[in-house]
Amino acid sequence: MAPSPAVHARRGAAALATAAVLGAAAAPAAFADGSPSPAPGLYGTADPKFDGVFRQSLAFMAQNAMGVTPAKPAVDWLAGQQCEDGGFPGYRADPSKACDPKKDEFTDATAAAVQGLAAAGGRAEAVRKGLDWLKAHQNDDGGWGYQAGSPTDANSTSIALGAFAAAGQDPAKDAVKNGKNPVETLLAFQLGCDAKEGERGAFAYLKDDKGLRADNLASAAAALATLGKGFVVEPLKKDADQPVKALECSGDAEGDKAKPKDAAAAAAAVDGYLVAALDKNGGYLLPSMPGAPAKPDQGNTADAALALAAGGRRDAAEKPLKWLRSKESGTAEWAKGQPGRLAKLILATRAAGGDPRDFAGTNLVEQLNATGPAPEQQGKRATGGMTKEDEKKDEGVTVNVWWIVGVGLAFGAGIGFLISGRKKKQQL
Repeated sequence: MAPSPAVHARRGAAALATAAVLGAAAAPAAFADGSPSPAPGLYGTADPKFDGVFRQSLAFMAQNAMGVTPAKPAVDWLAGQQCEDGGFPGYRADPSKACDPKKDEFTDATAAAVQGLAAAGGRAEAVRKGLDWLKAHQNDDGGWGYQAGSPTDANSTSIALGAFAAAGQDPAKDAVKNGKNPVETLLAFQLGCDAKEGERGAFAYLKDDKGLRADNLASAAAALATLGKGFVVEPLKKDADQPVKALECSGDAEGDKAKPKDAAAAAAAVDGYLVAALDKNGGYLLPSMPGAPAKPDQGNTADAALALAAGGRRDAAEKPLKWLRSKESGTAEWAKGQPGRLAKLILATRAAGGDPRDFAGTNLVEQLNATGPAPEQQGKRATGGMTKEDEKKDEGVTVNVWWIVGVGLAFGAGIGFLISGRKKKQQL
């Protein structure tokens, strides 16, 4: 039976909302009175109503990657956002008020917070409660929707899988629901050989009676999840590069080549789709938000760079990063003062072998730190190796210490990675 009009409406609203919050092209919303954030410890001064938890979580992950220890008030703020049952809202102004499980708690915010608190350290109980909430609100098919009771979507399922990975668990074993492996559930959102050329290997955000439709945001998010990764990914070594191949199809797309057979094949196929999409546009991706102007989307582009780096595609990941570093992209202004956006760039740059402290002359880490309480400890080493100062002292010594995100998403959220947003105007 085909979904009813009401179901279509709810799914369309969910897709629009998630893309709005995760899509980095949307303008940041300021407080009505222009005042800075009233929450001590919160990163950023833009309205946190929809992405406060997500941007804080991404910030912690990026700082951890760069050897920066966030201030205790900042970590306390994020931990204090957790509801009694373990779930997280997008933001709650008054943590003393009980959460409404049906309205206030979201999969993407919870999964991001689990990863952020795991990166910050010292919050094992909050991480455990967050994972328990995810298990308790898993759909019968093994996947997750943006909110309890919402239809399974690729974005929320991907970030939830990343939360288990960040906590050192294998979701294929530790998050099975009714015998359904959530990783296999996610793979059902991938377009196969029956899709039109140019979309094969992509992931759809939702499934409905109109079939699967390629979505850039979902594709970048799923690329991480199919590799068993959250937003934290070991950086590429300088001599590492895995070639990218498009999904191989033959004949009428029927038979054993209709779709990738496992997670590894799925990851390779989606990388092929992302590379083709980036090449088509000259190094950037377009927005995922329905009805959004067809102009470059920095958030989706950063997500793609992160996803390709996670798959070992060094050369392929460098292409979107090159575009992001260009003056023409407007990325510097887009990210200025925005912790979620800065964190995305840090994670993607580091993962691909670049230096976030020298992003086209901009120190992204310094800018991120300035959006919140002064860190307890500042990192000194660059992501792609040693800082220039260290290199002068230790010539010939190569240090490869790396890490990454997602936005998605939030990212994207966020990474545009994964964030559980519900409105059109959003930041990250």
